[in-house]
Amino acid sequence: MSTMKNKNMFDISDFVGVETIQVVKHNLINRFKLRRKESRMTQRLLSQMSGVSYASVRRFETSGDISFASLLKLSEALGLLLEFNQLFSRPIIKDIRRGK
Repeated sequence: MSTMKNKNMFDISDFVGVETIQVVKHNLINRFKLRRKESRMTQRLLSQMSGVSYASVRRFETSGDISFASLLKLSEALGLLLEFNQLFSRPIIKDIRRGK
């Protein structure tokens, strides 16, 4: 369930199978931590290898807040930079009922 600091008392994804920003962020953080641990890297080592501050690595893994440039640097240090080439690669499915 969402925390009270998010203004919303509940996250709709708690009740129905939809992707919300909170769910996507949570899943991304968990996958990132898993990949870091699989690489046998501490947050400090990842910070040193990527040039991203230790505080930024910690903040990203707890809140999901990070600059895009820093996320790219962390991904590169983990050998995952090429995964960004898959973002937005699928064509948009248009609504055929609207003729667009």
